[in-house]
Amino acid sequence: MTAGVPDLAIIIISYNTRDMTLAAIASAKTETRTPHEIVVVDNASEDGSANAIAQAHPDVRLIRENTNHGFGPAHDIALAHSRAPWVLLLNPDTIVLDRAIDRLLHFAQAQPAARIWGGRTLYADRTLNPTSCFARMTLWSVLCRVTGLNGVFRRSALFNSEYYGDWPRDSVREVDIVTGCFFLIRRDFWDHLGGFDPAFIMYGEEVDMCLRARQFGARPMVTPDATIVHYGGASQAVRADKLVRLLQAKMELIKRHFPARSRRAGLWLFRLWPLSRRIGYGANAWLKRSDQFALQADIWAKVWARRAEWENGFG
Repeated sequence: MTAGVPDLAIIIISYNTRDMTLAAIASAKTETRTPHEIVVVDNASEDGSANAIAQAHPDVRLIRENTNHGFGPAHDIALAHSRAPWVLLLNPDTIVLDRAIDRLLHFAQAQPAARIWGGRTLYADRTLNPTSCFARMTLWSVLCRVTGLNGVFRRSALFNSEYYGDWPRDSVREVDIVTGCFFLIRRDFWDHLGGFDPAFIMYGEEVDMCLRARQFGARPMVTPDATIVHYGGASQAVRADKLVRLLQAKMELIKRHFPARSRRAGLWLFRLWPLSRRIGYGANAWLKRSDQFALQADIWAKVWARRAEWENGFG
């Protein structure tokens, strides 16, 4: 630790997740021995998050915003208030377990060539949450998504390649993408990459960054020794709106990161995904007389009806 500068900045972006954010901060403090600072950007929460954080954790560097800047751009605001050489992105809907942040930092120091590092995530009931990392989208994976093969053969690394099949995240492994809920990077490499691309407001930021980082020799890695709870989806409850934003980001990722020879086919195929989901859920709702399937069919129908909002990515 350089005089006056902690080794690590823990960055949390908060939006209407007051109780979860308070718990995430408390767990990070309790479980982290590495000299660190915690920087929280509150994205104009309406649930009293900022006041609650200030009262419960006066030592946290809290930046109160009057505008919801989104996940990606808020990190630029946070990092402007930190000089630490290591940066950890931590979601507000997480709980740090068993010194996970220290363990992740030690792992990174032992595997410097990776340049981006992540851990293992669990649901609240401590079962595996596989979303700590992903493989990149390919034309094959998009085809499997549209046809539903990735769901039918969920445990198959061939048909569910983006989720690495049934790999239980119990071994050290190089991955394409480390999820932003628990994402470690050196500050100098973050600056070299220019941070998150500001075009990505809510989804896809870390995917774009990891894929850009690979062009500079990065080989992101994850370790099961650093484990957290990640509840997931706490700041956005309206599913149709969430899916529209997610699809918009994924279309943009295809435009930017698919090889030229498969880009057009990838975009065309991916546009069919919401339609295939609408048809699939609708058929199941009719066959099984299921209200739950009918609800899902309705959500996907709304997403398909709003395709003008997402089918061209960010423009």
